[in-house]
Amino acid sequence: MIQLSLAEIAEVVGGTLHNATGDEVVTGSVEFDTRKVTPGGLFLALPGERVDGHDFAARAVAAGAAGVLAARPVDAPAVIAPPVTGSDGHALVLAGDADGAGAAVLAALARLARHVVDRLPDLTVVGVTGSSGKTSTKDLIAQVLTPLGETIAPPGSFNNELGHPWTALRATPDTRFLVLELSARGRGHIAGLCEVAPPRVGAVLNVGSAHLGEFGSREGIAQAKGELVEALPEDGVAVLNADDPLVAGMASRTRARVVLVGESPRAAVRAADVTLDEQARASFTLVTPRGEAPVRLALHGPHQVGNALTAAAIALELGAGPQQVAEALGRAERVSAHRMEVSERPDGVTVVNDAYNANPESVRAALKALATISRATSPARRSWAVLGPMAELGADHVRAHDEIGRLVVRLDINKLVVVGEDARAMRQGAHLEGSWGEEAILVPDVAAAAELLRDEVRPGDVVLVKASNSYGLWRVAEALLEAVSK
Repeated sequence: MIQLSLAEIAEVVGGTLHNATGDEVVTGSVEFDTRKVTPGGLFLALPGERVDGHDFAARAVAAGAAGVLAARPVDAPAVIAPPVTGSDGHALVLAGDADGAGAAVLAALARLARHVVDRLPDLTVVGVTGSSGKTSTKDLIAQVLTPLGETIAPPGSFNNELGHPWTALRATPDTRFLVLELSARGRGHIAGLCEVAPPRVGAVLNVGSAHLGEFGSREGIAQAKGELVEALPEDGVAVLNADDPLVAGMASRTRARVVLVGESPRAAVRAADVTLDEQARASFTLVTPRGEAPVRLALHGPHQVGNALTAAAIALELGAGPQQVAEALGRAERVSAHRMEVSERPDGVTVVNDAYNANPESVRAALKALATISRATSPARRSWAVLGPMAELGADHVRAHDEIGRLVVRLDINKLVVVGEDARAMRQGAHLEGSWGEEAILVPDVAAAAELLRDEVRPGDVVLVKASNSYGLWRVAEALLEAVSK
């Protein structure tokens, strides 16, 4: 973060000084975990489900923090954030935040982040959103932009009211690009995040059925995702997926110049001659208005082509040439854990750990990658789809899980292991589509799935593990990788 005194921070957030002269200067990072506090840092006293950061304020300062951003007095130099009030004059509170402390600290954090971003005129903010692929694409964008200048991006899917400003506050006068992932649980969420760090470049990847329970329809999801392009300035750039009609239709909602990407002939940045190798890694010709270049991705899955095109279009807009982009894409690695993480055991079993998150679109993409890997050799390798529930689908829950079970059959995957009652409809779909009996197995939990696979997986098999993150199916993948060494 740029250097600011506690007095300056208090003025920015509309807060008051407590146990402080105001001359204390923040020179380090902003943290909400005392274990990560750096000398000269600023500690966020956030209330949590089990602990309250206010109770750790003194410990944070003892660890080197210059001060604390809090909602109530603490035993340390602090800026006390003002309460956030609603239209009725009462303090707004978050879930599990009885006195509104969390809302107050997050609102102050957002104001501080906006102040820092506004103080960095050479900084370009890049935002990316979509129903699936946001984190992988954010990681790609950051890696492709890094050769052009210092680039900051959040770890994993740190894309909410805390992660967004926390990431923005990592920027310094040396930072050229700030790459942010924007998520939404309702209307206005993305617009609010854009107020914290106004983007000049915005990319929308797709509109699927993730969070259908909150939005009610794909059109409702598109309305929310399009808030990103609505926030772009006239001299900005909107990168839109030409292969998704709901995304391409957002062109009318932005003042910015529009760049279409995809495999469609109308895309300005597109992929031609796409091929996949034996581990579902794509090679293609990157076609741009400024020339062509061959690309060979080290990332797994055909869906990475679209992600790579978005990253390429953004880098081209920000000064890179086609060959430079192609080389950066070829060097790009998987950064965030449990996303198409492909590992091979000594006995030839390939484990594809894609268990960080799941929605119908991302599960379909992962299943297609599994089918590609298993059939890359002759004879084909035996394939396992170990699938858990997809969350936040609302009334579409049963139908969506049923369709995934049917797709497993149509892709000629050999075994389906359904984990948990919430995903039971996957087994039903496989039975109705292909009269599957013992080919589709329902197990109650992660432990049962791990035990089954340890007993049944044979050398040379390919195993995909995928579910919404809250179900913890990544533990199945880890158990498989540990089993061979025992």
